[in-house]
Amino acid sequence: MRIHLHPATAQAQPAAPGRAARAPAAGLAILLALQAGVAAATGPAMQPPHVGAAAPHATGTAAPRAGAAAARPVRMAEFQQQPASAEVRHVAHWSLDSGDSGGLPYMIIDKVNARVFVFHADGRLQGAEPGLLGMGVGDVAVEGLGALRLAAIRPQDRITPAGRFVASLDRDLKGQEIMWIDYDDALALHRVVKGQPSERRAERLQSATVADNRISYGCINVPVRFYEDVVSPAFRGAGGIVYILPETGTARDLFGSYDVGLAQQEDDPSH
Repeated sequence: MRIHLHPATAQAQPAAPGRAARAPAAGLAILLALQAGVAAATGPAMQPPHVGAAAPHATGTAAPRAGAAAARPVRMAEFQQQPASAEVRHVAHWSLDSGDSGGLPYMIIDKVNARVFVFHADGRLQGAEPGLLGMGVGDVAVEGLGALRLAAIRPQDRITPAGRFVASLDRDLKGQEIMWIDYDDALALHRVVKGQPSERRAERLQSATVADNRISYGCINVPVRFYEDVVSPAFRGAGGIVYILPETGTARDLFGSYDVGLAQQEDDPSH
């Protein structure tokens, strides 16, 4: 489920009752095709994951301005000395301080630097690793992409879209666990798949540069151990929130976020 937050007063809504029990076959075929290492795929649909219903969403608006009786405590994420970009730190702190993650674990995907960060509900970093992303540059998924056959998706349309998503775990037709980020657009995060041998996906994850991390059809591939030891335990049960940072804009514009610390200083009558 994708939640658009501009302006930042949108509330996450549970999946509507009576939602179709079968998803676009092409979306699932994308995952199966990559796992099989073929160039195109079709296949039967699977049962949809239970996303959205258990994910409370607090608004991303800043705290009350000057005139408040007392400044509230600042809540900031703990990165455990893990290097991270300014945008990642900005969103990690804001998500916790504003309550936007709704008391759930949350993930931040930094497309510019091809890294995936997973946080406990209290803002402590659980782990961070490189990720493989969509080949195309952009932040908006092509309309109807989930209904296309793999071979019909142009390279420039293989985009990992930016946004705030309610994510949950489910299994594909082979019984392999994956994390659905946006079911309608067939967007998932999963263990790195073999793909075509020429793609060298595992080698790309281990390389020192981010220049070769853009190879997928839009899904996020992560190292197997990272998925099994960090992602899966964190999102098991109620799921969590995934923030995919934009590469053609700013997190502030997309999420309506604020710089933690600055907002609290403005709230404090002593400043």
